[in-house]
Amino acid sequence: MAQQLELGLDTFGDVTSDESGTPLPHAEVIRNLVEQGVLADEVGLDFIGIGEHHREDFAVSAPEVVLAAIAGVTKKIHLGSAVTVLSSDDPIRVFQRFSTLDALSSGRAEVILGRGSFTESFPLFGFDLSKYEQLFEEKLDLFAAIRKQEPVTWSGNFRTPLTEQSVYPPVQHGLLKTWIGVGGSPESVVRAARYGLPLVLAIIGGESERFAPYVDLFHRALAQFEQPMQPVAVHSPGHIGASDDQAKEELWPNYFAMMSRIGRERGWAPPSREQFEHEAGPTGSLYVGSPETVAKKIAQTAKQLGLARFDLKYSNGPLPHASMMKSIELYGTTVAPLVRELLASDS
Repeated sequence: MAQQLELGLDTFGDVTSDESGTPLPHAEVIRNLVEQGVLADEVGLDFIGIGEHHREDFAVSAPEVVLAAIAGVTKKIHLGSAVTVLSSDDPIRVFQRFSTLDALSSGRAEVILGRGSFTESFPLFGFDLSKYEQLFEEKLDLFAAIRKQEPVTWSGNFRTPLTEQSVYPPVQHGLLKTWIGVGGSPESVVRAARYGLPLVLAIIGGESERFAPYVDLFHRALAQFEQPMQPVAVHSPGHIGASDDQAKEELWPNYFAMMSRIGRERGWAPPSREQFEHEAGPTGSLYVGSPETVAKKIAQTAKQLGLARFDLKYSNGPLPHASMMKSIELYGTTVAPLVRELLASDS
């Protein structure tokens, strides 16, 4: 475990605020995101994933373009989506964009495919939301065929068939690293196993240990489908500060603003401070606190679920750029070594 665990970052490019609380322009948020990627590389983190959204409160609708900008000014960090909403995209274009990113980054590109928890892309691109499940299933099937980098003969219900069609550019070395992101649906876990693709569990509420049955299901399904074992990763939100109290006081008003806004859309009650404190506790899904607190919690989750990677979703609503930069610095310079020490001592 100590040698295998990777530590990464995820962001949705949340529109952040300046010191006066005024939202920054989307363009400035995107430029700041490139700075965050550069810092993540400098402090030795393994991965940065950027989510795709098409709404006012998130600045990034084209993650691959931002990732390409980060690729040009970094050396080692792997670059991916978090997630690519495959249901409302074209699998051929998705593969082409990420194979191009892989070329620009000298083999550092990854893609995380998912159905997405927001649905604004469906009317925007002319897809029927009632076909939410069928679109993802069919498009994943086509993407899996394209990923093999062989001429594709394929047919489905939502696009014209392909006959011995090659897709360019190919990935130079091996196959494009492709994950399936899931929110806890057993059907999604089994689907990832059927295609023999690694799994990313998005844990944004509750105890991480309750996802252990999904990891077990994934391993059993891989064996049943006669697929090789694949890694499992976790995506969870958090924030790191000099102390537990500082980190929580920095995060709370921004977390409250973000969750209240999303809650209004989905019929949820605003989060209470009591709920926040519970999620920030030893068993909750918020990895917030001092480097020591966050490191212990990550190590515990990694051991419980047998993880290959943990991705901290470090952007949280209007949380300012400077706060995120400090969190990234602490994550790479202090949390990462502590996590690996904790895992090594238990091995």
